[in-house]
Amino acid sequence: MNSPTMQTDDRIASIRTIVAASAIGTTIEWYDFLIYATAASLVLNKLFFPTEDPLVGKLISISTIGVGFFARPFGAVILSHFGDRLGRKSPLILTMTSMGLATTLIGLLPTYASIGIAAPILLVACRLVQGIAVGGEWGGAVLIATEHSPPEKRGFYGSLVQIGFPLGMSLGTASFFALAYLDDKQFMSWGWRIPFLASALLVAIGIFVRLRIDETPDFKRVEREGKIERIPVLEVIRRHPKDLLIGLGARITEISWIYVLTIFGLSYAVTTLALPRSLVLGAIALGAAVELITIPLFGHLSDRVGRRPVYLLGCIAAIGLSFPIFWALATRDSWMVIAAFVVGMSVGHGIMYGVQASFLSEMFPSNLRYTGASLGYQLAAPIGGGLVPLAAAAVVELTHGATWPVSLLMILIALTTVLAVRAARETAPIFESQRLTAHPQPVVTVLAD
Repeated sequence: MNSPTMQTDDRIASIRTIVAASAIGTTIEWYDFLIYATAASLVLNKLFFPTEDPLVGKLISISTIGVGFFARPFGAVILSHFGDRLGRKSPLILTMTSMGLATTLIGLLPTYASIGIAAPILLVACRLVQGIAVGGEWGGAVLIATEHSPPEKRGFYGSLVQIGFPLGMSLGTASFFALAYLDDKQFMSWGWRIPFLASALLVAIGIFVRLRIDETPDFKRVEREGKIERIPVLEVIRRHPKDLLIGLGARITEISWIYVLTIFGLSYAVTTLALPRSLVLGAIALGAAVELITIPLFGHLSDRVGRRPVYLLGCIAAIGLSFPIFWALATRDSWMVIAAFVVGMSVGHGIMYGVQASFLSEMFPSNLRYTGASLGYQLAAPIGGGLVPLAAAAVVELTHGATWPVSLLMILIALTTVLAVRAARETAPIFESQRLTAHPQPVVTVLAD
């Protein structure tokens, strides 16, 4: 007979394996989704959207990044429906397969010079598929981790799945960085396609890993108790509208911040400031690498001090960095540029992102959790990931290089998140139990629940 200590060790090992598998899959999905943003900032405008005005071509190219973001809420609605009805695991296999196919196809597409208007149309169609896939990815990946975790460690284990984002960004940015030795003609001709084609191998690995993950105990219990909802999205909207709005408000700063840095910031630094492409890509890759430390650090901290205080700390950091980030870039000094991206990503983004998985998922009951968490998370994507970087690029062009309007915009967005988080209840289990002890529910309510 196994001792209690051995059983505990086996359980911890099992949780770590599940979280690692989920994080690996998420890393691959984010790699696929984010390499498009890098390519759009560097090359796709010239190959798929050639115009007489370079600004128009650049804005159109960056706007196609937004296509994926606008598709994400639809992916959340469609795939979370099955996640709350059939289980967390099945949608994750579908999202990875569709994401991999779309990404590989982008790497094979002929350009505008070869097939004319069909080229950008096919490119946008592939981007739509990417958006739908990633829209259903996050909720399932996070729930696989948090619903297998002990309640007092959900913040930490949920944050380990979140590192899939900076890992995917590091891999994607590093893949383009590795191509920096190519001259412009080689890069424009075939070099840019390599990161997209590499997706095929990565996705095969991801699918293999995800097939080995068990369904979560929470969903098994919902299924056993017969609490599966027929149309989860309608129930979430009807019963949890406030939590949906809080999720949107909480997410808007984090997603705006990271994509202003990595989409607009990359384009601004290379095109407007004429900084070397290799320097900026290297700085972004380093910033993502440092996030591998800050994300789990603040996820763990949220288990100790609560989700809301940590999230508010992230908002304060974003507000405080809004002007200094662009001041540092404007110096054109290599070390200042690197510091701007590293601090902006690891602190301005990493603090909020570390606590986000547990914070948003704990707002909803287990039978509606995939849908509620996914919608709250993805509703912010079209605004923060699609419109804000485009608006930043347009404003800087119209003001002849001035970045202060972008800084003001980021501060206003962060203040919106402050209001949303202050309106939220604390969801960390240790604080929830203290609240129930201090304010016990009526017996009838407890029995009814």
